[in-house]
Amino acid sequence: MPPRAAPAADRPRYTLRVDLRPGEGLVSGDVSVRFVADLPIDRLVFRLWPNGPRIGGAGGQLTTGDVTVDGRPAPATLENPTTLVVSLGRTLAAGTAVTAAMPWHLRLPGPIDDRVARAGNAVRIGSFYPTLPWEPGVGWALDPPTPAYAEAATAPAADFIMSVSAPEGYTVLASGVPDGRGTWTATAMREVAISAGRFRVATATARAPNSVPVTVGVEEDLDLAAQPFADKAARAIEDFSRRYGPYPWPEYTLGVTAGLRGGVEFPGHVMQGPGTIGRTTSHEVAHQWFYALVGDDQGRDPWIDEALATFAEWRFEGTLDAMKSRAIPTSVRARAGQPMTFWESREDLYSVGVYIQGAQALAALGPPELVDCALRIHAAVNAYRIARPADVIRALAAVFPNPEATLAPYGITP
Repeated sequence: MPPRAAPAADRPRYTLRVDLRPGEGLVSGDVSVRFVADLPIDRLVFRLWPNGPRIGGAGGQLTTGDVTVDGRPAPATLENPTTLVVSLGRTLAAGTAVTAAMPWHLRLPGPIDDRVARAGNAVRIGSFYPTLPWEPGVGWALDPPTPAYAEAATAPAADFIMSVSAPEGYTVLASGVPDGRGTWTATAMREVAISAGRFRVATATARAPNSVPVTVGVEEDLDLAAQPFADKAARAIEDFSRRYGPYPWPEYTLGVTAGLRGGVEFPGHVMQGPGTIGRTTSHEVAHQWFYALVGDDQGRDPWIDEALATFAEWRFEGTLDAMKSRAIPTSVRARAGQPMTFWESREDLYSVGVYIQGAQALAALGPPELVDCALRIHAAVNAYRIARPADVIRALAAVFPNPEATLAPYGITP
């Protein structure tokens, strides 16, 4: 088994300040990021994902103030609601460090079924700050947002120092490791997220192969116990650590808040709604390997994380045999590899077309134990990278002869 690849030494480094004001429906702060591109650049691009159709259409809005680059004012243009372009006024050679900074303000929508919302005595914010959408070796990722697609499409592994202030009595759960004084440190994570509110809290520990503390907060107005969520998340972390390699980070947190019908994954932190302790919990834990550890362009190749997380979910839940025979509607059969622009007008078929059909493609490769082995290789060799279909197929080929021929009838190609 190959060793897990290390994150890039010159990965982006963010410093975030976050001031939660749920009573006003606002979050404000500032961001500074040190960035080293591996290609020449003459601009910086930031994605403002809360301005996409779903969150923006519900009243959410992310705005920015004056931008500085290396301490000097820099012209910035909002090319579309989710794309802020900062001109550098010159071309920087590959390997040149640049630091950009700006204040930002986020207006929260109401209790919508999404990653940015204010609901009851809680707020959840994910993909909430200006984000650099860089794909190493390729350049800026400019996938358009769609109603079914609000996450950070392509984000390289980065380091974060995030300070958070919240109202008295609020518990803050977030990506990274807290210092107990309002600051979280996250290492080699693609993005960070926060759930905060008046929570009932439970803890558990995943113990194999490395000890991972799990903390779950359940909004106090919900008639739910937090401990079952913590216990199941810990079991899933243990299971997937054995199958796909050790859990990548020191801690795992989960916020259960009103208004979510399912779950939303972020590195080290997950958001779930009431009634989701079943397969949602294991599915979102699986995303810690497939999206968080091994990234992908979620606008271009959503199957790379969703199909793999679904296969892992089936393995944990014991539903693989039943789900392998699930019928796929004719209109999306052999379309599992399509981008989100295809699914924009087929949102009701997205889950069966990508999650289920994609996982069926993996199951068709051969015995599930060997698929697990191939996915462990994928998680190791492509760790901290942004994988493309050819990278996944290459990892599968270490175990299965000609996986491309097996996957092609499902619409998955290099």
